[in-house]
Amino acid sequence: GPPVRRREGGSVEKMKAFFVRLSSGIVLLAVIIAAGLLGGDVLFALTLAISIIGYLEFLKVFHLENRAPGVWGFVFLAFYYVALRLWDVEEFALFFLIAYLLALLAVYVFTFPKYRTEEIAEAFLGFVYVPVLLSFIWQTRMLSIDGESTSLVYFLIFICSWGCDTCAYAVGMLLGKHKLAPVLSPKKSIEGAVGGVAGAALIGFIYASVFSLEAPECAFLCAAGAVVSQVGDLAASAIKRNHGIKDYGRLIPGHGGILDRFDSVIVTAPIIYILAVIFLQ
Repeated sequence: GPPVRRREGGSVEKMKAFFVRLSSGIVLLAVIIAAGLLGGDVLFALTLAISIIGYLEFLKVFHLENRAPGVWGFVFLAFYYVALRLWDVEEFALFFLIAYLLALLAVYVFTFPKYRTEEIAEAFLGFVYVPVLLSFIWQTRMLSIDGESTSLVYFLIFICSWGCDTCAYAVGMLLGKHKLAPVLSPKKSIEGAVGGVAGAALIGFIYASVFSLEAPECAFLCAAGAVVSQVGDLAASAIKRNHGIKDYGRLIPGHGGILDRFDSVIVTAPIIYILAVIFLQ
């Protein structure tokens, strides 16, 4: 009868959704791999595009995309990436953060009381959280090991974020009993979180062994990255929960927006960069 047809229809829809998600995930992975191998202007353009779209998604959540604090954010984003491409950005990063904060404060005081303190803080958070942290995708690719730029460390960013996500899901489904963040994400378990960290470390170790990197160091980098990746994932979920939205966007079929797919990469990129500078150079 009708109940059976509804169940069959539901199963078909779930299968379609799974294949849409899988297909778009494969395409995205292919783009990430190709851009990482090519490096140069290709990866720079991809990182910039991801940062612009992600920052716009963030501003839309807080309704700042057409307001002065957010508009100024795009201006400083452009200048920041120009410096990133042409100069040693380490000398300019703090300058851009201070300059953007001063610009926000100028908007705040000279248009008072048009903008609330919260709007200024949200715009500044978004600038650091999205374009600045995502820029470490590019910066990590430009790191040199033994005097040569390599794509090998770049891939650790995605091994520890997406690898952790996959392993955590598998272990959580099999062994998960204790909730990791019961209010924020009831399906995530402590067992899954531990499995994600261990799985990412193992993948990192195997990856480093195959490509002649320092295997113990890479395993440690991936384990550390996996820990923060879960914080990044939950932080992005918390923002969505606070503002009553399901996804940040619809750019990637089956996944949502840039921030839905790169929520963990945002925090793993700077961690891998910092640890690679300390342990691999």
